Amino acid sequence: MATRLVQINMKARDDSALGAFWAEALGWGVSSEGPGVTNLEPEGFVYPDPAAVCIDLVAYPDPKTVKNRVHVDLATTSAAHHAELVARLTELGAKPADIGQGDVPWTVMADPEGNEFCVLDWHDPIRDTGPIASVVVDCADPRAMARFWGEATDWTVHRVTDQNAVLRSAKGVGPYLRFVRTPDVKTGWNRVHLDVRPYPGDDLAAEAARLLSLGATDIDLDVPWRVLADPEGNEFCLLTPA
Repeated sequence: MATRLVQINMKARDDSALGAFWAEALGWGVSSEGPGVTNLEPEGFVYPDPAAVCIDLVAYPDPKTVKNRVHVDLATTSAAHHAELVARLTELGAKPADIGQGDVPWTVMADPEGNEFCVLDWHDPIRDTGPIASVVVDCADPRAMARFWGEATDWTVHRVTDQNAVLRSAKGVGPYLRFVRTPDVKTGWNRVHLDVRPYPGDDLAAEAARLLSLGATDIDLDVPWRVLADPEGNEFCLLTPA
């Protein structure tokens, strides 16, 4: 059995407006599975597919108050592309963000609700990922996170050091999943989290039990799927098989 990363879930005070921003930013289509939920995926995309990690925005009344532990990195391919993307995102409502990054070759920004994201350095492009180059998770121990997520999913671990770990779909497509060491301590629920989904024919309860055996913990919520937390307490949703 195995599961795979299929989307990130982002809380939003206005899911429709924030969804419109990210749809324009990524060049993706917009749909909705119901009130208070905005779904984003590439045009013509057949879900689920490792070629993209989709975004679900879910209405949530509380404002953002702390730095997110999960964010996306956007890919660029040249100096002109980097400048054009930053300018376009600014026109859409993004702003520069200072999270203590200092002098770095990439650009840190925040979306209209303050969610941080990075526009990557074009000198070292991550190619063939689509507009989202990587999904990044802050952590205390990248090696431990690589062990858990490498066994939890069928994604391949590409690199592990004391400072970061990198995984990608075994099919070699779509964005990377990066765990980056940070001194920040997790406080409260993550406003942005990962959603994983087992394959068709798999059993949700059995997959949840497997993840618990790997070091996940159970979060008891009255929902049709399972809500768990990884060994560092980052919440994630185990969706129904599909």
